[in-house]
Amino acid sequence: SSDLFRVKSAGGDVRVVYSPLDALNLARANPDRQVVFFGIGFETTAPANAMTVYQAQRLGIDNFSLLVSHVLVPPAIAAIMESPTCRVQGFLAAGHVCSVMGTAQYPPLVDRYGVPIVVTGFEPLDILEGIRRTVLQLEQGRAELENAYPRVVPPDGNPAAKAMLADVFAVTDRSWRGIGMIPASGWRLADKYRDYDAEVRFDVGGIRTEESSICRSGEVLQGLIKPHECAAFGKECTPRNPLGATMVSSEGACAAYYLYRRLEHAPAAERAPEPASVGR
Repeated sequence: SSDLFRVKSAGGDVRVVYSPLDALNLARANPDRQVVFFGIGFETTAPANAMTVYQAQRLGIDNFSLLVSHVLVPPAIAAIMESPTCRVQGFLAAGHVCSVMGTAQYPPLVDRYGVPIVVTGFEPLDILEGIRRTVLQLEQGRAELENAYPRVVPPDGNPAAKAMLADVFAVTDRSWRGIGMIPASGWRLADKYRDYDAEVRFDVGGIRTEESSICRSGEVLQGLIKPHECAAFGKECTPRNPLGATMVSSEGACAAYYLYRRLEHAPAAERAPEPASVGR
């Protein structure tokens, strides 16, 4: 197996772009070359990719395609809760996802599984407030959906973005690293945009990578173990050489443990300075 960094170092033409529209502009500027954009992430990043495919079709740019690997949050929550060994007691719903999709998908999960779900932002105080509200619900024996990020997340999300997603994408089954196949948990390009699907254009739909036999990322995701309880943590598995999803993302539990536990035990001189206090 390989990754895009290794492909680039071996001479492959791999470019980092700010947005998928930059990739589309590359295709326009190089009509004799095929340009493939790797569309990954949750609902947050999907609207920009959907808009890019829409624009490619509208402009008749036929040397651009999208390799789609988008996944959806609510089906993943359901899959985790369905596991007989699951120990998750509550969820902080990502505020940026909900800013796109809204909150309507979460009350059925709260009712079905009896767990609190708190829509939470990404600033430190937002996260602490999300944790506080979740713990308070657990202490009081409640299970409700709460929106702790109302300044960004309206109940109906972003209707224009959702309309674009509904036009360009169709729901499909998706295999999740560390968990396996989850039905209806991802997106593929809708049939009318099939010509822009890189899997179809280059016939690579059957390619799958083998997961590491020593990686326990799936157990971390389900709350069964802490990151440092995995034997590969900090050894074979690091942010530079991640074996599982929770180390790949800078927001993943393993990546956070790797960074902050190292800082916790680092000599004082190596730690980041305390922020200066500012008077009001």
